[in-house]
Amino acid sequence: MAPPKIRNMEEFAAISGISRPTLSKYFNNPDSVRKSTRLRIEAALEKHDYRPNIYAMNQNRQTTRNIGVLVPNLADPFFNEIGRAVEVACIEAGYSPILLSSHGKPELEAENLESLRALKPAGILLAPFGRGSDRKAIDKIAKEVPLVLFDANISETGAAFVGTDNLQSLGLIVEYLCRSGAPPSFFEMETPANPNAIKRRQAYQRSMEAHGFAPHILQVKGSGWNFEEIGQVEGGAVLRQGGLPTNTLLCSNDRLAIGMLSAAYKLGLKVGHGPGCDLRIAGHDDHPFSRFTCPSLTTIAQDYAAIAERAATSLFRIIDTNERPATRVETLFEGKLVLRDSA
Repeated sequence: MAPPKIRNMEEFAAISGISRPTLSKYFNNPDSVRKSTRLRIEAALEKHDYRPNIYAMNQNRQTTRNIGVLVPNLADPFFNEIGRAVEVACIEAGYSPILLSSHGKPELEAENLESLRALKPAGILLAPFGRGSDRKAIDKIAKEVPLVLFDANISETGAAFVGTDNLQSLGLIVEYLCRSGAPPSFFEMETPANPNAIKRRQAYQRSMEAHGFAPHILQVKGSGWNFEEIGQVEGGAVLRQGGLPTNTLLCSNDRLAIGMLSAAYKLGLKVGHGPGCDLRIAGHDDHPFSRFTCPSLTTIAQDYAAIAERAATSLFRIIDTNERPATRVETLFEGKLVLRDSA
């Protein structure tokens, strides 16, 4: 007959003969108890096959080791990658990350923040939607819990922001495209998904003017997270209509560019840099799939690892010192030009 299942730490203390305070001390920090005691506890855990509910333990504390990590859409490989990097940084620092996705729906962002609030997190790392975010919900939780934003910025919200310097990165790729061929038009959605898109458009305009060219912006219908579909359908309509000022297109992000590559293929247009090519197409982000498109996509790489590490350490510093910075700190990392076959 199987032994009864242990439901909580009180039952484990009773059956193992180890006091509840000693067990709590061990689970908070195994090195805080004597080696002989630690070995007794670990032998009892093995014998009785007991694993404590860490989240329930945390709920009974004034402060916890839980870190909420919230991203707009984990189905997007970009956020999957950067969310994973943030999660690993939390684990390596001894925190328990709770990774949530809003599944491309801004209204779920506020609900997820409220769910995290109920778990009494030590802090929250948030990649916000931006324009679609519920600013009141974010400001409310930022007053109660240390909050650091990453990827997309909402001014004056949270203790810090970490992301990519869009002015530098767009300037870098516009300079290359102008130098290596015809100056680019900028392809974007009428209703951008996050603040980065707006900053990139502004940076494109500034860079084109600095190089002595008139900016040409192509805005198409579309909102939400179906970037590839918008790039293929709306980008295809742009290509069929013709009338582009040059044969070079710079897309606001790689996922739009991937859709545009598909549209060009369907129309029989050859994309690349060289004799016989009809179009040059470039993007931004170095999306995990961008190296595998055909042709492979010229783009700007964001430093995922550096953004994740700085966002996490900024939050840990606030938690550990229990002091929020007097002024909001913004850290921007430079993008890196990645040259591939599409441009």
